[in-house]
Order: sequence, then C-alpha cells, then structure tokens
Amino acid sequence: MTKGKVYLVGAGPGDPGLITLKAVQCLAEADVVVYDNLANRTFLKYAPDTAEFIYVGKKGGHHTLAQNEINRLIVEKALSGKKVVRLKGGDPFIFGRGGEEAEELVEAGVEFEVVPGITSAIAVPAYAGIPLTHRNFTSTVAFVTGHEDPTKEKSSIAWEKIATGVGTLVFLMGVGNLEKIADALIAHGRDPSTPVAVIRRGTEPRQKTVTGSLKDIASKARSAGIKPPAIIVVGHVVGLRDKLNWYEAKPLFGKNIIVTRARAQASEFSKRLAELGANPIEFPTIEVVSPDDWSELDRAISELSQYDWIIFTSVNGVKFFLTRLKDTGHDLRTLGKIKIAAIGPKTAQVLRDLYIEPDIVPKEYRAEAIVEQFRRQGVSKAKVLVPRAQEAREVLPEQLREMGLAVDVVTAYRTVKPDQDVETVRRMLEARQIHMITFTSSSTVKNFLAMFERETDDLTKWMEHVAVACIGPITADTARSLGLSVDIVAEQYTIDGLIDKIIEYFHD
Repeated sequence: MTKGKVYLVGAGPGDPGLITLKAVQCLAEADVVVYDNLANRTFLKYAPDTAEFIYVGKKGGHHTLAQNEINRLIVEKALSGKKVVRLKGGDPFIFGRGGEEAEELVEAGVEFEVVPGITSAIAVPAYAGIPLTHRNFTSTVAFVTGHEDPTKEKSSIAWEKIATGVGTLVFLMGVGNLEKIADALIAHGRDPSTPVAVIRRGTEPRQKTVTGSLKDIASKARSAGIKPPAIIVVGHVVGLRDKLNWYEAKPLFGKNIIVTRARAQASEFSKRLAELGANPIEFPTIEVVSPDDWSELDRAISELSQYDWIIFTSVNGVKFFLTRLKDTGHDLRTLGKIKIAAIGPKTAQVLRDLYIEPDIVPKEYRAEAIVEQFRRQGVSKAKVLVPRAQEAREVLPEQLREMGLAVDVVTAYRTVKPDQDVETVRRMLEARQIHMITFTSSSTVKNFLAMFERETDDLTKWMEHVAVACIGPITADTARSLGLSVDIVAEQYTIDGLIDKIIEYFHD
C-alpha cells in the first residue's frame, strides 16, 4: 500500500483572507482534514466534499482527543495511504504542538511537510494598530505562553530576564493569568506604568481591545468582560495604537449584518461588507433553481428568429437562458439581429462579459424604466421575449402590451425557500446581537418571515432592535406591507448603492 503524507498546516488567526495559498492548495487535495477549534471554520470549504473531516479541538472546555490520540490518528490515516491535512489555527510551530506531531511522524516513518501560518502573535497586534517593533521604541520582541502560572515554584520562563531584557512581550493564551503576569513583570523590574493591550478575537469583526498599564490592566480587562481567546501585548509600542488603529476604525466595524441573498450571489456582498469591517452572516432565504418544466423556454428558443427584442431583468435570467440555449444545441449566433435590453448594471455586465452589448440599459434599475426607454425609442409592433423568474411583477409585460407589443413571458428559473437552519440567527436575534438585516428582493423578505412564521410575535419584538435595509423601493414596499419597519432604501438599486446607504446609516 502506498504511504500517505501529512501536511501540518497553519490556518492563520481567523480573518479568512490571511490563510496562505499553500494552505488552500493542501486542503484542496486532502483526503482527511484533522482540525482544531479554528477561529474561522470557513477554511474547511477549500477541501473536497469527499474529504473526511475530524474535529479534535475543545468541546465544553475539554479536549475531544488527547494529544497522544491526535498523534496516533494522523499517523494511522497517513499509513492507510491518505493525504492528511492537520489544520491548526495560527502557525503549527508557535504554541501549536506541531513540533510534537512532527516528531511522531518521523518515528512512524511518515512523510510530512510544514505549511507555516500567520501566527496570531503578530497578526492580532497588527489588527489592533500595534507594531511589535519600531525603531523609536524597541528592536526586540518575545512570544511567551500565558498558560504557565508565574507564581509556581519552578518556571520554564526566565521572568527576571524577559521583564527588562525584551522591549515587546506578547503573551498567548494568558487572559486567565493576566493579573499574575502583570505582577510578575513588575516584581522583576518592569515599570508599572508600561503600556499593555489585551486584544480579544483579533482579526475578526468581533475584535475588542482594552488598553492600560501593568498596574491596572487586569482590572480594566475584567471590567470590559475580556475572556479567551485573547492576546496580551506589553511594551511602549502599545502607545502607537491611538495613531495606527486602522481595523477597528473601519466604517462598519463590529456590525453583525444578515445577508439574505441566494448563496451563489451572497459572496460578493458579504466580501464587501467584511472589507468595511462588518461581520456578514450569510442566511440565504432564497435558492435559485431550474424550472419544473423547460418546455416554454425551449419553445421560445426554437422560435428565436421571430423575436425583435429580449429583455433580461436579472443576472439569473441571463445565466439560465444562455445555459439552456447551449443545452438545446444552440449558441450565441442564434440571437442573430435580436436587440437586447438589460435592467441593471450587473445584468448588463454579465452580457458584456460574453461580448453582447445591450441596446438598452436604463439609468433607473426597474421595469418601468425599460418601458419608458421603449417609448422614447418609438418601439412598436415588435415581438418581445422576457425570460425571467417564475414569480415576478407583471408591470413590465402589461405596460409593453398596452403599447401594442407582443410579449412572451417564459420561466427561465424559479426562486424557492431553501431548507435553512434558523437556530443560529434566532439565537442572535433574541440576544440582540444582530444590527441589520438586508433584503435584495421581495422574495428574500417573504421567505425570511416565512422561516420564522411559528415565532411571529417573538420576531416582531426582536426586530424592534434591528435595522432593515432594502435594495430598492419595490423590496421596501413588500417589507412594509408585511409589517417590517424599513430604515434604509438604496437610491441606486445595486449592491454598491445599498452599501453606501448602510455606511451612511451607521455614521449619522
């Protein structure tokens, strides 16, 4: 049997953008992923669906597996011919026990590689605006475990040397011993007024930083409710935080914002929110699927030469139409001289990416604007095809028909309510941890409320403390008609326009 291989991989401190390309590559090729209590489990999405996932972190404060059992597990999986990724938060060789695992692999004759990760020891202070070294303050830095009790009789830490011999001290996993650490440093000669920062959940939108000095940091951290996981930074570089605090100064920092778009379309929106410091919570309330029956769209495709115009009302309409065009044995040449209208810049861009330049893209991104453009251009006695969602507003075909146009509306896709676990969102709403819910279509509103239909009274109470943001007036009207109070309506009916209004809302 061919021996497998183990990759000891660091996943970084939590921000999903800080995982390395090498780590992603290893995950993509993994047969088995053995992982700890990662700060961000979204890293697991990089592994194949066929991979075996084994959690070995802490549950309820207790380790799922002891270290010797973890060692035995990764050895066994590798010896059975598997490609194993041992995924750890931060860096595997910085207080990650990766060295111990590597020794076990060597003894078992298992091939391994180490893929370093960005350790929280440097990333978290950076996200708090604290450079660990600075030519005007210090050129030395030390990483110290905070687990060890400084008051025990024999210590592996030379407190008398690090207290005054190192400019910046970074303690990992030391919140529980914070007061003892501060006392030990003072007792061994460190100035009690030395600046200290304690940073909880660093590099995440939930990051929280408390600053003080050695003499008072323990009481300040207690008052602020600082709990693990957190990092302690001791040294005069902490004083630079007031000037260099870039992450926590982001316009949406710390805001928990629910994104209700379909999963396939949520990523761009979520990415933009995260870049602005928010914590986007993807909670898809719609799923875009194929029609139950393709016959009416297939018939329209077979008769495309009879149409003068095709109007696309969404990105999904373009994608499903063109995919079906291909599946039925046709290509873009079938469109011939047909003119194209697109509602919205995203819809138009999808067409342009395929070298199809729309003839009409109205400045206002809704159906009525297409009708107005047709009137201005004097379009009459034309045959129009509208491939769209199964359920949609009828204003577009109705008004075009009133102009004397022959309009065929065909179903290109359906939006359905997904099978969604609502428990996490329910708990966050009840605990008043959600700052805003965003809706990008009437369907997202209707389905969101339907998911909580058994708790209507509770939802009404929870929503009193939640802002509601809608991508445009149609979505907003639907939300109001269903009893929601709408706080934001984008002036431009796009994700960019919605984000602009969200920023404005939180900074008024």
